[in-house]
Amino acid sequence: MAKSRSVYFCSGCGFESPRWLGRCPQCDAWNSFDERPFAIAPKGGRAATTSRTSNVGPIPLHEIGSAGINRIRIGLPEFDAVLGGGIVPGSLTLVGGPPGAGKSTLLLQIAARLAAQGEVVYVCGEESAAQVKLRAERVLAGADMLHVYPETNLRSVLDTLDRRRPIAIVVDSIQTVWLPEAEAYAGSVTQIRDCTQALMEYAKRTGCACFIVGHVTKDGAIAGPRLLEHLVDTVLYFEGETSGEHRILRAYKNRFGSIDEICVFTMRDSGLQEVANPSQLFLGARAERASGSSVVASIVGSRPVLVEVQALVGEAAYGTPRRLANNLDQQRLAMIIAVLERRAGFALGTHDVYASVAGGLRIVEPAADLGIALAIASSFRNVAIPAQVAVFGELGLSGEVRGVHAADRRAAEAKKLGYTEVVSPSNARDIAAAIRLVLG
Repeated sequence: MAKSRSVYFCSGCGFESPRWLGRCPQCDAWNSFDERPFAIAPKGGRAATTSRTSNVGPIPLHEIGSAGINRIRIGLPEFDAVLGGGIVPGSLTLVGGPPGAGKSTLLLQIAARLAAQGEVVYVCGEESAAQVKLRAERVLAGADMLHVYPETNLRSVLDTLDRRRPIAIVVDSIQTVWLPEAEAYAGSVTQIRDCTQALMEYAKRTGCACFIVGHVTKDGAIAGPRLLEHLVDTVLYFEGETSGEHRILRAYKNRFGSIDEICVFTMRDSGLQEVANPSQLFLGARAERASGSSVVASIVGSRPVLVEVQALVGEAAYGTPRRLANNLDQQRLAMIIAVLERRAGFALGTHDVYASVAGGLRIVEPAADLGIALAIASSFRNVAIPAQVAVFGELGLSGEVRGVHAADRRAAEAKKLGYTEVVSPSNARDIAAAIRLVLG
């Protein structure tokens, strides 16, 4: 019989240690080690999980067939674009996000659309089959072809699907399924890692497209070891606020397409509906804006998107001024404030500065620097930026406005939405010139 011993796993990254450690040497997390039983196979025995793929040995590159893949179109143009043009057969996609973001609703809609092209199985580990049907009747129409499998034993699920050979499966969620050969409870580091590995092996062997739902921790990271994100082919994550009616789905990893692509949904009673033009959503109403607001022409993934950057500058109530950023990089904001103080003569050392991107979209590219700086300058002077002006450009530490990629596409998107004047590195060589050009 197999012997068992106790090992300690880091709940943040999956690092294994024979003894408890206060700090993980791999991810530097404190008090993250949990004790887990671990089975030792007897000498000469087979491993707990065995691969069913045939060992054909090394293959010369010229003997391998062409890599042309026929992607499966879902019928949601924006979501297909996030995946890189559709679902790749044999891929494993992880969908994460906070509770209530719409992970299960989105995958149920995708499964129902794919069911018209072949058999699709929805493995529900968190809900009963009746609960899934109740939700499907509310958000879907004509989803009778979808198969629901209420089971948490993943080995039983994969053995059953081996005989049926569906074109796609959805596992909701990876934290609720378990393998009998892994001696740990469902949701543990060991079970999440082994279940994901089993799904990856099944997807590559059969060509079935697999989707898994991943929970998040209180810190906002996907629960389970970091290895989970490395095993899958694509990581999609719901970001931004989930209390409103809009949802932003971003691709953080994609082996078959570009990353940082976004898809914007509107949550309705009938499910999630795509927003074809996100720029109009993020800009809100086209009215005269107050001071401290600028429109930035950004590139999200491969598409130009216009967003509104807001800033508020006020006298510091205490000795140390506050600098807070929402949906922006905090360190980037501190650098922009320093450039404004040194290169443009703004005395911000005794002022609180708050900066935010409206609409919930997170902007991390340096091309938003000029828009952030102009919004702060506008709020400090209490002078509104003209409503027809859009900006983009990267700020250097010497105050120069540096060029960014896809400048023509950014300007074209701004002109298409009615912004007649674009402030960019082509007409503003430094931050002082840009402030004079916009604010006078």
